Amino acid sequence: MAKEYTNELLIDFGPDGKNLLPVVTQDSTTREVLILSFVNREAFEETRRSGYATYWSRSRNELWKKGLTSGDMLRIDEIRINCEQNSLLYLVTPEGKGACHAKNESGLPFSSCYYRRITSTNKLEKI
Repeated sequence: MAKEYTNELLIDFGPDGKNLLPVVTQDSTTREVLILSFVNREAFEETRRSGYATYWSRSRNELWKKGLTSGDMLRIDEIRINCEQNSLLYLVTPEGKGACHAKNESGLPFSSCYYRRITSTNKLEKI
């Protein structure tokens, strides 16, 4: 059933604030998709407070401010929310050398985590 249009922010992070919402992070200028991550209430509020992309790391089970240790921060330009208020889009300006934690042959981070495509033979090929 479709939700009624509202101007109110009604994100449901659950009673404990720990429900995770997916976040697509996109470069504001190039529109390249950089990362797909997740936020809980704490990560979302920290993103809004600090102006820098902060996520919930499912693998480490902790708050993760992207680039805090590497210097590859993602400054928030705009936050968008989908019609059902259950996923987010962060439009960002990358501050650093790249957005991905994986490194290229030169030791620099890839600009996006989506730096490979799947070939017709099910191999991975760098773009």
